[in-house]
Amino acid sequence: MKKVIHEITYTVLVLTFIALFVYLLYPSKTTLALLITGLTTSYHFVMRIIVGHSVDGIMKNKANYHHQWYKISKVEEKIYEVIKVGQWKKYMPTYSPESFSLKHHTLEEIVMAMCQSEIVHEIIVVLSFVPVLAIFWLGEPVVFIITSFLAACFDMTFVIMQRYNRPRIIKLIEKRRDRQVNISYKKQ
Repeated sequence: MKKVIHEITYTVLVLTFIALFVYLLYPSKTTLALLITGLTTSYHFVMRIIVGHSVDGIMKNKANYHHQWYKISKVEEKIYEVIKVGQWKKYMPTYSPESFSLKHHTLEEIVMAMCQSEIVHEIIVVLSFVPVLAIFWLGEPVVFIITSFLAACFDMTFVIMQRYNRPRIIKLIEKRRDRQVNISYKKQ
């Protein structure tokens, strides 16, 4: 998935530069609309890559999953039941599947990667609304508000998935620890 995202980003950037040249040669409402579309789309793709790499560079998948920020409330659990996260989460893409692989990582490492992924997507949700500032220069508030809202909703699905899955993985970790403690106790 990582390769696909990067290829799409490069393609969008090239198309945006083409739209810029076309607009400079033939300024019109249509070419301006194409340029704005390209710039906004480029922003969303590039911003996601930058945020992901920045958070990875800072956190290095070493989040404290016991921190209050990552706790799930009973109300939140009920919401996840209502929106049936368990049914649709399997259809969502994963940018870096190797980060969540039991072949390469322990359950604790996977939970920490889940926390980091949540933080990445939460930051992206907030930054999805930056293009709304372009309304002051370019107008078209409906376009900027709708695209920002849809982009934020898209990333919220990934936040929801991480928050839905994490307690289940933590329960597995706790069950394994309890089993190890019981085995150690029986050996004494």
